Amino acid sequence: MTAGSRRKIVLLGMMTKIPVAGAVWGTMHYMVGLRRLGYDPYYVEAHARTPSMLMQHESDDGSALAAAYIDGVMRHFDMQDRWAYHALHDDGRVYGMSDTALNDLYRDAALIINYHGGTVPLPEHTATNRLVYLETDPVDTEIEVYEDRRETIDFLAQHCAFYTWGLNYGQPDCRVPLPKPFDFKPMPPVVVSDLWESPPTERCRRFTTIGNWRQQWREVTFQGEVYHWSKHFEFMKFIDLPRRVEQPFELTLASYEPEDRRMLEEQGWIVSEASAVSSDLDAYRRFVADSRGEFTVAKDQNVRLRSGWFSERSAQYLAAGRPVITQETGFSNALPTGCGLFGFSTMDEILGAVRAINDDYAGHCRRAREIAREWFEYDRVLPQMLSDLGV
Repeated sequence: MTAGSRRKIVLLGMMTKIPVAGAVWGTMHYMVGLRRLGYDPYYVEAHARTPSMLMQHESDDGSALAAAYIDGVMRHFDMQDRWAYHALHDDGRVYGMSDTALNDLYRDAALIINYHGGTVPLPEHTATNRLVYLETDPVDTEIEVYEDRRETIDFLAQHCAFYTWGLNYGQPDCRVPLPKPFDFKPMPPVVVSDLWESPPTERCRRFTTIGNWRQQWREVTFQGEVYHWSKHFEFMKFIDLPRRVEQPFELTLASYEPEDRRMLEEQGWIVSEASAVSSDLDAYRRFVADSRGEFTVAKDQNVRLRSGWFSERSAQYLAAGRPVITQETGFSNALPTGCGLFGFSTMDEILGAVRAINDDYAGHCRRAREIAREWFEYDRVLPQMLSDLGV
């Protein structure tokens, strides 16, 4: 297929809103995967959000910083001519291509994918009825539809199809109110496994993860109960884990206070700064490769409502051949667990998973890589979605 005959697909993203390596890798797996499948993917930001995480002062030219950031990421993957940044938060200037070229791209694209559901659709996004909603954080939107919030319903109605990382949707134990009349189809995050290949070694002793400690917002209330967004609530349930085992556990964190760090270290956790890892794609990949595996929790919203949410970061650990121990959200109804991947709800289940991995580390590493390739690989996940959409 020649470059001129490839079908164009636009991925609407928000890397400059969340300029951290794990999220960027998650985005670029879709871009690389689509390119390898023979499509002509373009990355576009048109979300109207100020790129505050890239700015040090209010006087900084946020649009120029955002455009430079996207350009650097796209060059890393040899896609430097496949992006646009529409500065809707500012003067509306388009970076990376001309206004005319961007509008032509929207008109000609076989699909426009609203990744994260983070872009409020423009008329040019919806004109061809090819805008697809790809939800990476279940629960909030579904509850808003359940509560009949007109703004959310009108937002979703502009899309022609709906996909979610809520892998437990439709199962009897899923308590997320399914957002009728919108038919959300479960679809796992995408990885490109060969980008993560790294031989495991017994010298890797630390189970690690990376993320935010406190995020005191986005709580939701559903049927009289409050459901939290911040993961620190879930970590606190297992705060004495390092005292139960000889295995070292490292939390590489952002959004924490000095007293949080002291408390964690008193409980035996190793705490490190996320910024040193999350600001660089290659440093982040080395961090994953240097880990024995991942130990992490999920948001309370996904745990108690059993959404089946599964993290793109955990999929990246699996792609690197690193076992994952992660809090159960109902994902085990869709994914194989018990070897290479473990879901837990109790401390005893965590301890059992650690023992199992240590008893046959090489075997669990092999199985982790197999799970990534069987369930998350771009050439397994994306063709199904594209086939559903008639592309």
